[in-house]
Amino acid sequence: MNVTAPSAIRRGLRWSSTLLLALAAAAPALAGPGDLVQPKVLVADHSLPPQTLEAEVLAARRYDTFWNTGDEAVARAALAPTFFDNTLPQGRPQGIDGVLKASKAFRTAVPDLRSEVTQMIVAGDRVVTHLHFTGHFSGTFGGKQGQGQPIDFIATDIYRIADGRIAEDWHLEDNLAFLQQAGLVTK
Repeated sequence: MNVTAPSAIRRGLRWSSTLLLALAAAAPALAGPGDLVQPKVLVADHSLPPQTLEAEVLAARRYDTFWNTGDEAVARAALAPTFFDNTLPQGRPQGIDGVLKASKAFRTAVPDLRSEVTQMIVAGDRVVTHLHFTGHFSGTFGGKQGQGQPIDFIATDIYRIADGRIAEDWHLEDNLAFLQQAGLVTK
């Protein structure tokens, strides 16, 4: 087994590279205007059929691009019509409308919000993305006007993919870091 492991690893790496290049080439046509975010690291379950893996990665990249750009069309392309948020914050509507409302509220606070995917892990029907958000609190949040404070925090999402779209989500954001950086709470 040790004799074939290096060649198996090389084949897996070649396949992963080919997959990423194919997704990068196809993504703009599938997502509409603009490029989809690329994960810095992609860890993939190679027991999945290639078409399934491609569809799951594409759905996750679309949704992560939505968080980077705020483009509602990309969110709607990523999320199933029956999308369900399993970690719904109090006061946020369930489903796609809740996601769109959350993005608008956050972009009102941080108009230059950017998000990058530091890593993406695909296993079975799940995709885990680790996101890094940056920007400046130059808008308003909770009735407070920002003064351009730098914002830098992380979030982790778990997506369940069905039929090429995100059917469910579990997420955890470092909201305390955001609130402290924005000067809305003290340490």
